[in-house]
Amino acid sequence: MTEGPRVPREESRAALYREVVGAAVLGLVVNAGLGAAKLVGGLVGHSFALISDAVNSLGDVVTSLAVLVALRLAQRPPDREHPYGHTRAEAIAGLSVSLLVLGSALLVGTEAIRRLPEQHEIPPGWTLVIAAVNVVIKEVLFRYKIGIGRRTGSRALVANAWDHRADAFSALAVLIGLSVVRWGGPGYRFADEVAALVVMAIIVRSAVVLVWESAHELMDAQAEGEFVSRIEAEALADPEVKGVETLWVRKSGLEYFADIHLEVDPQLTIAEGHRIGHRVKDRLLEAFPTLRDVLVHLEPFADEPSQTESSVPPWTQEP
Repeated sequence: MTEGPRVPREESRAALYREVVGAAVLGLVVNAGLGAAKLVGGLVGHSFALISDAVNSLGDVVTSLAVLVALRLAQRPPDREHPYGHTRAEAIAGLSVSLLVLGSALLVGTEAIRRLPEQHEIPPGWTLVIAAVNVVIKEVLFRYKIGIGRRTGSRALVANAWDHRADAFSALAVLIGLSVVRWGGPGYRFADEVAALVVMAIIVRSAVVLVWESAHELMDAQAEGEFVSRIEAEALADPEVKGVETLWVRKSGLEYFADIHLEVDPQLTIAEGHRIGHRVKDRLLEAFPTLRDVLVHLEPFADEPSQTESSVPPWTQEP
């Protein structure tokens, strides 16, 4: 029924990737600067919490680099070995990097526990400034990326935005820990390591969530219910479509692939059904720029549904 993968509204797709890539580049530059500042500040100021947060930022740099490489690969056209394109590169990169970040977080957390009973120098006051600036910058990045992510429909960018929000909270933990050490005196040196452990816990949680989401995508999980319902409604808006029997939508990077079974008048000729199928496909690709391709199959419409069929479409039911 379909002519093979084709890119709808090429300019819209290109604009989508440009905006997401631009946000990823900005995040990379900012995280690199913050990571370097916190690493130097932590080493010179003897703050393991700042060092831990520097590992967090430098891990985000690695993540951003992997995402940028994956986005470049994802835009390559389909070929003989990859007829569905290369959009899965983003999920593969996300899974690989998240495992790397998870391992580094566990190593730093182990070191923080080892340092708890040790006596070490109290971090100087300027380390508080680094921590405070970090909180502000991460919150600004969160607001910037969440806006772009929601506008473009990029779940990857939305997830990255929430990672910045988690970073803001971890930076706040560092700020609180350093403040306790500074104002509490030598007896509260342990607060620096406690703050480092809080940061590590946040990193571990973020990494585990990313592992789960990447694996979920690689297993061809059904797309979000709200998005699937919008596709169904758009298909049903065609006057010659009597119903939607099946609708499967899988995410692949920033884009989606859809398989839809349309119910039409059983008296139609093959040519008429073919015309309806292509019209609905073009309609969906036009309405949803993130749809890479739609595979359309036609079914004869039955006036009375089978007694064994549920009145609720299976793609809208909770698992």
